[in-house]
Amino acid sequence: MILKNGGNKDMNIYGYVRVSSTDQNEERQMIALRETEVPAKNIFMDKQSGKDFDRPNYKKLVKKLKAGDLLYILSIDRLGRNYEEIQKQWRILTKEIGIDICVLDMPLLDTRNGKDLMGTFIADLVLQILSFVAQNERENIKKRQAEGIAAAKARGVKFGRPEKEVPEDFGKIVHAWEQKRLPFEEVLNQCNMSEATFYRRLREYRLLKGEKMKG
Repeated sequence: MILKNGGNKDMNIYGYVRVSSTDQNEERQMIALRETEVPAKNIFMDKQSGKDFDRPNYKKLVKKLKAGDLLYILSIDRLGRNYEEIQKQWRILTKEIGIDICVLDMPLLDTRNGKDLMGTFIADLVLQILSFVAQNERENIKKRQAEGIAAAKARGVKFGRPEKEVPEDFGKIVHAWEQKRLPFEEVLNQCNMSEATFYRRLREYRLLKGEKMKG
C-alpha cells in the first residue's frame, strides 16, 4: 500500500478513474487505487463513449480539490485525450489549485517528491514526454482501427445493422397490395418490416425486376 501523506491531517486524498470506449480497464484502475490510501467515497469515475468527453465527475472532483490535497490516477492519459489537454489539466491541478498528483504507473510523476527546482524540472520533463507518447499511442490505435475496418470492408464484411430478409413470396405480397387485395398494414406485418424498410426493399425489387425484363 502506498502511504506517503507526510502527516498532513488537513489533506484530502482522492482517486480518479476514466474509462473510454476503446480502453475498458475500469477494474484495473480500481484495483490500483485500492492499493493506496484513497477512501472509496473519494474515488470519482467517468465513463465515456465515442466522441463524448464531458467528464461530469471529473468536474465535480476539481471543484472539491483544494491546495495540499492529493490525487491518485493510474496513468497520465486519464487526465486528457491529447498532449495539450493533459498539460492543461496538470497545470490547473498542480499550479493553480496546488494539489499533489501521484501517477501510479510512473513513479517519477509524483509531485510529493523533489519539491526543489531540479525535482520540479524532472517531473515537468517526464510529463511532457509521457503526454506526447500517450497522444501518439491513441493516434496509432485509431489508425490501426481505421485500417482494420477498411480491410474488412474490402473483404466484403458489412458493418451496422444487417438488412431485413425479404420473404420468399415478397413478389406475391407486393402484387396483392398493388391489386388492392391486401391492406398496407398486413403487407408490413407479413414482411416483418417498417414502412421505410418496405419502400426501400420495394424500390430494390422493382429495379431488379426491371433489369430481368430488359435481359
